[in-house]
Order: sequence, then C-alpha cells, then structure tokens
Amino acid sequence: MGWNSWDAYGFTINEADFKANTTILAGMKQFGWTYAVIDEGWYMADPFGKSVADRKYLWDANGNLIPVESRFPSSANGAGFKPLADWVHAQGLKFGIHIVRGIPRDVVKQNLPIAGSSFHATDAADTTDTCPWDEGNYGVADNAAGQAYYDGMLKLYAGWGLDYIKVDCISDHPYRPTEIRQIADAIRKSGRQIVLSLSPGPTKIENADYVSKYAQMWRIQDDHWDSWVFDKKAANSEFPFSVKDEFDRIAKWAPYVKPGNWPDPDMLPDGWLGPHPGWGEARHSRISPVEERTEFTLWAISRSPIIFGGNLTKLDDTTHSLMTNKELLEIDQDSIHSIPLPIAQKDGQPVPWRAWVAQVREPKKKTYIAVFNLSDDEGTWDIPWPTFQLSDKPRPIYDVFSREQVPLATALHVEIPAHGSAIFRVE
Repeated sequence: MGWNSWDAYGFTINEADFKANTTILAGMKQFGWTYAVIDEGWYMADPFGKSVADRKYLWDANGNLIPVESRFPSSANGAGFKPLADWVHAQGLKFGIHIVRGIPRDVVKQNLPIAGSSFHATDAADTTDTCPWDEGNYGVADNAAGQAYYDGMLKLYAGWGLDYIKVDCISDHPYRPTEIRQIADAIRKSGRQIVLSLSPGPTKIENADYVSKYAQMWRIQDDHWDSWVFDKKAANSEFPFSVKDEFDRIAKWAPYVKPGNWPDPDMLPDGWLGPHPGWGEARHSRISPVEERTEFTLWAISRSPIIFGGNLTKLDDTTHSLMTNKELLEIDQDSIHSIPLPIAQKDGQPVPWRAWVAQVREPKKKTYIAVFNLSDDEGTWDIPWPTFQLSDKPRPIYDVFSREQVPLATALHVEIPAHGSAIFRVE
C-alpha cells in the first residue's frame, strides 16, 4: 500500500510536492499506507520538454541517473536521494522511485566507466533494443558488463535508503527477462531489501513463474485510468484500461497471488489528477464515487497492491473515507485466501453480477463476500449461500460499508446501483 506520483504529477514531481503528499500519507500510516514513490522524471532538468534532449537527463560519472538539484534541493552536493529517503523514513514510511530499464543513450555515446568494474557503457548496452514508447535508453546486454551496470546502479540507490523500485518497459512490450534477472540479482547484491515492481502490462500468464521468481509485483495490464469503460483504445493495445476491464484480468491472475508475489492491477486514478497527470489534462477523476468504491473494493478483496495515484493534498471525502476504512484495508492486507467465484448463469446467460470471497484468519477467522454489479442498471438479487461455497443455513451478516448488522439471513440479499458494489462479513 502506498502512493505514487504519476497519476497526479506525471514527470513533474518535485521535492516540495512530494513532501506535501507524503506528509498526508504518513497521517494515514496506521491504516497500512507505507510506500511513498516518485515516478518517472526525477532526473529530468526540464520535465516539460518535448524530447529526451529537451528534458536533459542528469547522471553521475558512472552513468547512473541522479535527481536534479533544482527540483530536489536536498540532493545537492552529490547527496542523491539519501536526505529525502531519510526524511521519508523519519515519517515512518518507506521510499521508492521509478526507472525505465536500460542505460541512457548519451551515457553510451560518452562511453562512461561502469562503477566497480573495468567495463564501460558500450560494453553494457544492447543497442539493438530500445523501448518503443520511451526513447531515452538502450537496453542492457545479458553479459558481465550489463550485470555490472545494474550492480553499480542498485548499490548507489540502496545507499540512498531505497525500499521500492518500479522498473518500466520490462514486463511487456517488450518483455525483457534477462534484465528482470539482472536487476533482481543487483538488488540481492546490494544487501538491502528493495521491492521490485515490474511495469507495464499485460504480463503474459505464461511468464508468471519467471516473474514471480524475481519480482514481488508485476503489472497485469496496461495503464489503468479513470473511466468505467473506454470505448476507444490505442491501436493494437489495451490502453487505457478501465475499471470494468479489471474484473476478468484480476480474476485470471488470482491463482498467482501469494506472500511475496502480488499481481498488480496498477495505481488507483482517483480524486484530483493534477496539476500534471501522466495522461490527459488536469481533472477530477472521471470515476464516479460509486465506481471508485467498486474499484477500491475489488483491489481489497483480491489482495492486490493498493497504490493510490491521486493528489493527496486535495483529497475529497469519498476518497478519504475509502483510504481510512480499516476493515476494508484489513481484508486486503490480512487475507490468507481470496477467490473470484465462477460467473453464475441464469436462463443460459451470465448474470450481471460478479462475486469474490476472502478469508481472514487472525486473530479470528472471518469470511468476506464482495458482490459487484457490472451492469448499467440497478440490481437486486437474493443469492443462496452455496453460491459462495458456504453451507445453506441462516447466517448473521455485517455490511462493511453501511455498518449494519443482519442477525440471520437465509440468503445474501443485495441491492446494488449500476457499477456499484457491496461487501459483507459473514459468520
């Protein structure tokens, strides 16, 4: 659980804005919010530049990207992100950054030496490989020089106090298994525990065993943005990925969820997406309050990473209430088991609702059921207990959102608005 700067700030996050958001996150740490993550662009002198040359990347003598002092003043005199990471740790949180995998093209052009080795940048670069949507880097070759480059990078970043690294253009389009392994090995050699998050998706299901061997999180779809559905997507792409799209995708990856391995359905683009969101113009999220609760509930019941993307300094009441719903967040963090139920049929047609069941065992066993209305109309249903793999007998239930108790229910009665959700604790 944590916050990432991309959905609100895009390339433009600076130290003052990061601290302002992190301070608010720290105020909610008792609910499980832990990681404060600076997404792409912290090494750009001009994040508004139209090209890599205009953005003016900054790196050290060994070709490792470093923060720009004018945007992150505490990085002056070669301090890097250590002072900022120390400040985050003092708030009781953990610190993360984003990189695009690879080695900057101009670092290769200058053929800079690689830290701790006799290699140079040209030895490490795979110039036949570039990211199709980010022109800044060459790939890193699967050789000793390439490993040395990542070793030096992660040694530097671990020294700053890094706890989390999101690596982009690596999990899909293109999938770079050699660089995944190299980065994971470099993290291990650094001696610091650092979460490895792979992006973007869709990670292919046939690669699940490989990515789960090396990473703790991996994106299961392309970028998730703020709409119930998107009628238009990029050519030959699933971008942008909507709330409704997520149900089948998260269900597909449910068998691979386990401690240390978390299929990632991306940040939650909720609340205020501004001043410079990573996609589109500044705006309040186009996800309605009803849809936002559905999204949040789906992430929680499926034990997904919950990384909030909106601007925390402009939280609305709906978003704040979800981010501080203790029982909902405990389902996400403490469940030892969660499954999507098979799609039920009525008169030979799939019903318009979906359901998920999760169990929390400590300190007392609890069963939770979430029901989601995927249709564009309000729905009222009485769903028998065996549908949820429970014995058919009257049961007391507790509505997590309304906080109402039903002493004995012979079935689960739900009245759910279009695109809405309900979640219950069942005895």
